Amino acid sequence: MAATGLLGLVAACGGGTQPAGASGSAGGDAKKTIAFSPLALKIPAMKGLSEGVQKYGSAKGYKILVQDPNLDPQAQVTDLQSVIESGRAAGAWVIAVQPSALKDLVKTAQKKHIPLLLNGAPEDYGLSGMQAGVTFDEIDYTALGKAKGEALGRCVNEKLGGKAKVIWMTAAAGSAGKAETEKAEKAALKATAPGAEIVTEIVGNDRAKAQTDVGNALQGNPKADAVLAPNDESTLGAVGAFAAAGKKLSCVAESGGNDEVLKDVKAGKIYASVSLQFQADMAQSFDKLTAMIADPTKTGEQLTVPQKVITAKD
Repeated sequence: MAATGLLGLVAACGGGTQPAGASGSAGGDAKKTIAFSPLALKIPAMKGLSEGVQKYGSAKGYKILVQDPNLDPQAQVTDLQSVIESGRAAGAWVIAVQPSALKDLVKTAQKKHIPLLLNGAPEDYGLSGMQAGVTFDEIDYTALGKAKGEALGRCVNEKLGGKAKVIWMTAAAGSAGKAETEKAEKAALKATAPGAEIVTEIVGNDRAKAQTDVGNALQGNPKADAVLAPNDESTLGAVGAFAAAGKKLSCVAESGGNDEVLKDVKAGKIYASVSLQFQADMAQSFDKLTAMIADPTKTGEQLTVPQKVITAKD
């Protein structure tokens, strides 16, 4: 899965970690040991994911050797090389700090018949097409944007008679999948509710900044009654801005789905949240990696992170 997309992971419970570059045996049968290399354990989402992988792996009879490259691409390569070349692990799950740095490592793992699960797609690693013993996992940003645009369009049709004045909040420059998501959501909104008009575009931000920016946007567009937002904080800021201005916000669609947003969805303040299902993705990723361990010469697959559109009806 895309690295930045993982920052929304909900932490799971699990065991301890193995220091990066640790020498000696990981303990137990190497055929039942998997190396897990996240971006950095100092990132809460990565720490939570590592614990979740250990818990899930343990239930499946595997020992998880957790490494910590600490956002250093060369350290990640060195640590992975150590376990792959020594045969201390039967497979490796890698959330690459710098995918291009792992191109040679992929070839080494294939020669050693040690399967890999990598975030992203083959092209990110300088590879052409699917590879033997390698499965890739990514967020489908086009599908994410399409789901958001369609959700807002449905709300406009249901609650506003097919016409709306939309404040479009976009992702910050450099955000993963920004271009694909926003192109798809805009097209889907137009196709679903042709009468929905985007009256202004602002960059989504933290909640306080988003509330201020949406408040300012409302002064210039007092008839705005719908919002399309990139994440939870921007969404909550927009809801706060409309409330502070004493204006009704009939339709909001966003992506994220933290507890506060889902509470507002249930209460009808937010029409829909498109939520990436990271726990389900963790399970499908681990299961695919262990299946490749059983047959490391088989061509891997391109997985995508499951998503769910959550509304008050769910």
